[in-house]
Amino acid sequence: MAVALALLGVVAYKGYELVESPGSQLFGKTLVSGPKNQRVVALTYDDGPNPPYTDELLSVLRGEGVHATFFVVGRAVAAYPDVVRREVLDGNAIGNHTWSHEHLVLDGQSGLRRTLERTDLAIFKAAGVHTRIMRPPFGGRDWLVLGEVRKLGYTPVMWSVPLANDWEYPPARVIAARVLQYVDDGAIIDLHDGNRGLVCARIHGAGRLCDRSADVAATRLIVEALKRRGYRFVTIPELLRMQAPTRTASRASE
Repeated sequence: MAVALALLGVVAYKGYELVESPGSQLFGKTLVSGPKNQRVVALTYDDGPNPPYTDELLSVLRGEGVHATFFVVGRAVAAYPDVVRREVLDGNAIGNHTWSHEHLVLDGQSGLRRTLERTDLAIFKAAGVHTRIMRPPFGGRDWLVLGEVRKLGYTPVMWSVPLANDWEYPPARVIAARVLQYVDDGAIIDLHDGNRGLVCARIHGAGRLCDRSADVAATRLIVEALKRRGYRFVTIPELLRMQAPTRTASRASE
């Protein structure tokens, strides 16, 4: 009986992993990658803003002449509006990553709507823009989540490159190597410039909790390596626009 329960648990967990994998379209369509016939890649970052690391990251991106997409957490936006403003002024794109990085499957319809709308308002107050892209924390989603997300006018965005587990604080070269081995045309890379939107300045003894210096250094390594491979960097909105003619042509041929 114990063995059978253990096996059942393993099967259930593997099934959950398969259903919730970033590429799964079981619950509805999400953006996982861009066009496979163009040498482009999208750098994305979750969980910020988180100074000083987000500021350092922005300096790297500006120095390299590339743009990225930042999926920001509302409570961090409210704490650091100037950082979000700089993200936009530098030409980067902003995405909604909820107010407090909660698992949306547990929120219910009203809670889901509230967390996205509250975050959108914080983004607008900080940078004067409304975003139409979002990423569910933990990648957690179901039919209700994606249905409500689309009612609010958002395109849900996942990722194609397996996560580098940068929240475990590996060295920059390890993060870069984990990313680079999976990049192909149209890839969406997901790194982190914060930790679930925590405002570490308000947490006594936060220490390493929000340290994203390795992600900053890894970004430079990734960008330099992909430039050598001939890749061009685009934001998620740019990636969506690149795919729009393909979607139109597909509908016309049906």
